[in-house]
Amino acid sequence: MSLLRTSAVAASGVLLGALVAGPASTAVAAPTATSAATAACTMTVGSVTSGGDIGYSNITASAPVTAQQGTGVHMFTPGITKMSTTWSLGPKSSSGQLTSGEVMLNTSLYNAWYGTDGNGKPVTGFSNSGKNYGGYNYMERTSYWPSNLLVSTYRLRNDGVLYRFDRQWTDFPYDIVTRFNGFAAVKTMALIGETKTYDTFLANTRGGALYTIRIPRAAGKLPIVTKIRTSTWQTFESLVAERCGTQSTLLTAIDKDTGNAYLYAVSHGAGVIKGLGKVPGTYKDPAYYLRTTDATAPLYGA
Repeated sequence: MSLLRTSAVAASGVLLGALVAGPASTAVAAPTATSAATAACTMTVGSVTSGGDIGYSNITASAPVTAQQGTGVHMFTPGITKMSTTWSLGPKSSSGQLTSGEVMLNTSLYNAWYGTDGNGKPVTGFSNSGKNYGGYNYMERTSYWPSNLLVSTYRLRNDGVLYRFDRQWTDFPYDIVTRFNGFAAVKTMALIGETKTYDTFLANTRGGALYTIRIPRAAGKLPIVTKIRTSTWQTFESLVAERCGTQSTLLTAIDKDTGNAYLYAVSHGAGVIKGLGKVPGTYKDPAYYLRTTDATAPLYGA
């Protein structure tokens, strides 16, 4: 695993142009990690359909893999949703609850939510949080649980620049912006790890390789990039990951061109990746994301 050290300029660094990360990782995880991941864990892959509805697929790592697909509330104008962060279910009041996330509609960012208010009445809504975000192909928001004081938003621009916006809560909230260059080869990413000191993503490239990207939370530290697989991952436009057990991860990889999705068990550190089979159903929605709850422990796949 190659460690890149920062230059004197803390806010910017050049990261291994086009994701050249050295030799592939040879680490082999303990068999028990993969065995735990192949237990009958369940993950919910959320989506926004072409019609602007909230969709879902409850996927279980059984043998064979099973899935329940459906649609929920109508949220957005058809055809304008481009991508989404994780959506999380949490309490609104003593009797209400909301599922919320961040979406990109055309070239603007919105905070969006649906659920019930304190009186149990259904509610939906969204508010603009930024404009002129065209040219991005991935975004995600992370927070170290149970403290919501460590909140970061990542956005990957299609020229290979990965931005991180760190929300600081003092007398008033503001963002510290850090940019990392060198990710032009990345097709999409999935968050697999959230800790107090770093976030970790799985990323596939247009050439078919698969990497882990560990990004330290400390200012001035550059990401650590490790090649996990050398080929065959180029077909997937969406990767969605959820925690399974104490350290393992379930990964749903989606090929929108064919509408096929595949489920994988990923050991801690991604040293072992086991294919569990094709996921029943058709997967061609514009945006896919993880749907989880505020009470779920943070991802710890790497």
